[in-house]
Amino acid sequence: MAESKTERIGLLVHADPGPGILHQVTGVIARHQGDITSVEIVNPTTMYFEMALAGPVDALASELRNLAIVREALVVNTLQQIYGKRIIIMGGGAQVGQVAIGAISEADRHNIRGEHISVDTIPLVGEKQLAEAVRAVARLPRAKALVLAGSLMGGEIEQAVIEVRQQGLLVVSLNMAGSVPGASDLVVTDPVQAGVMTVMAVADTAKFTVERLKRREF
Repeated sequence: MAESKTERIGLLVHADPGPGILHQVTGVIARHQGDITSVEIVNPTTMYFEMALAGPVDALASELRNLAIVREALVVNTLQQIYGKRIIIMGGGAQVGQVAIGAISEADRHNIRGEHISVDTIPLVGEKQLAEAVRAVARLPRAKALVLAGSLMGGEIEQAVIEVRQQGLLVVSLNMAGSVPGASDLVVTDPVQAGVMTVMAVADTAKFTVERLKRREF
């Protein structure tokens, strides 16, 4: 017997507002053996799902459309296919901007060769605010690396860095005062170079890996 091929799909469902809508939609997905990997409530009438599906996509979409509460069910490309891996840059505005220059330039070079890497930035200051933001990166879909760009970071931010690294997130820090550089995977003095090296570290089309480095500060 031929093995069933699992396909990763995106599904956009427009439905009437009201209680129990998500329950009804996910019930149909479960009957079709869809393994939901991500779900987002875009607004009260729109839900977006990503899933692994072994059965026919058309059959799933057709049954969803037959639900009385569903207006439309569209099969779309996943956000992984469109936007790919995410790099998050946060910290002081000037440093964030310089890191972004390097990251966006390098991501463009790899995306032309078939990669999908996107770059998000947030200028942010304050120990508590930054610590909360660092922890939140681990909850963001497709986030692969975090760059901390600033002049002084430590305390609760250091603990947050340790936590997200334990969850598999790559953390790159500028060479700054405070304890965050010592808790990070990689420390880079030049902000533009920090952006370049972060993209190279997550790109499948690059041969650079942090694990093979003999030193972690540049």
